[in-house]
This record gives sequence, structure tokens and C-alpha cells, in this order.
Amino acid sequence: MTILADKVAWVTGSSRGIGAAVAKQFADRGARVVLHGRDATALARVRSEIERVGGHAIQVTGDVTKFVEIEAMRRRIEETMGPVDILVANAGGSFSPPGPIEETSEEGWHASVDGNLTATFLTIKSVLPGMKQRRAGSIVTMSSAAGRRPHPQSPIPYAVAKAGIELMTQDVAAQAGPFNVRVNCIAPETILTETNARRIPLAQQQSLAAAHPLRRLGTPDDVARAAVFLASDDAGWITGVILDVAGGATMVR
Repeated sequence: MTILADKVAWVTGSSRGIGAAVAKQFADRGARVVLHGRDATALARVRSEIERVGGHAIQVTGDVTKFVEIEAMRRRIEETMGPVDILVANAGGSFSPPGPIEETSEEGWHASVDGNLTATFLTIKSVLPGMKQRRAGSIVTMSSAAGRRPHPQSPIPYAVAKAGIELMTQDVAAQAGPFNVRVNCIAPETILTETNARRIPLAQQQSLAAAHPLRRLGTPDDVARAAVFLASDDAGWITGVILDVAGGATMVR
């Protein structure tokens, strides 16, 4: 399948988990993929898996909370592969434990907000001008069910950052639409990545699955397939959408 044939797709945070699955699915569909992360060894493993089945990928490393490093990565991508056609701003994570807001440390707050919201902002800031100039491009951001609904056990800094990503996505979609650049967001619920499979006890996995109408937890490939659709021309008249990939657990009108 070549739905993304010859597109240059930069997937941040793609050394493992959802990002790695997105990168592999993009490569399977013809994209030339740019892997990103801080762990060069893990990135090399993903790159090897892509190349083993005939895909094409390069890897870049850098801190996406620092604009100077993002700009350096973007320039290397353009020199090596050409302009970025598709950006999947996936890098992020929860860097502060759940608990009462008054017990949330300032360091934990900044780590989660910077690692998710600021990182997404800076990456878009770097890539969008070129897309607007070429009047073509697709951006997919990554939120979470935590940013879609309140919960007393929610890690507040992470949830706030993800909610901010959703509004930023829609604001950027409104700004970039006249330049033929689409910007959409995916909001996954609990995804059974390798890390979650180790971290969440089996009994809890079963309990969480039962809370979803589809009665299972999501997989990285579930999210990756949604990213492929939003990035492709099949979604050519879709922008500013927050897509819940949540097995029905999150229903927002």
C-alpha cells in the first residue's frame, strides 16, 4: 500500500511505543520516515525493522523542548531527505505522579507541560512555515483521554498539557487552513504499549478493558492506523479534529 508514497514524515518520540508503531505504519505505506528520540540505540532498532521490510528511514536525536535543537534536526532532515510533508508530534509523557494539585511539585509541573505542550508548540513552530510556503502539509498532534475529561486520579500537569495541545491544534488548523495545511489531533485512551504491559498488572488490565465498550485495551497499531488516515489524502477535507482512539471509553460531543 502506497497511500503515503514518497512523503517525508517526521515522527517525534518514535523510539518505542506509539511513536514506533506510527513510524512503521507510515513506512509500510510508502513514506520516507524520520525517527526521533534521545535513545540512539532504540531508534536504530526501529530503523532496522523498517529497513528489513524494504522501508526507508533515518534517525535524528535531540531535545524537543529546545527550539535550537529542533531547528538543527529540521535542517538535517531537509538536507538528507527534503522538506517535511507530514509531522506527527508524538513526543511526550507524564512526568509527574497523580495526586492532589497542592502536592504537585513545580518541577513536576514544568516537566509535564514542557515535555508535552511546549515540545509540540516548538516542533510545529519549526515545521509549519515551510509547509505554508509550499502550501501543502499535514500535522498530527497527540493528546490523551486525560485531556478530554476530568478525573480525581488524573496527573493534572499531564492532563492540562494534553488539553492545551487540543486547543492549540484547532487554533493552528484555523490559521494554517488557508495555506492548505491540515492539523489534527489523536486522543488515545489506555494503550497497551510494552511499558504499560509490564507496568500494569494483568488483573488491572482486565478491569480497565471492561470499562471500554469494545472490551479491550488499545494497541499502538490502533493509534498508528488513525495517524495514517489523518496524515493521508483520504482525510483531505478534515482539519481541526480531535479523534478519540479510545475503544468508546471517551465520548465527547
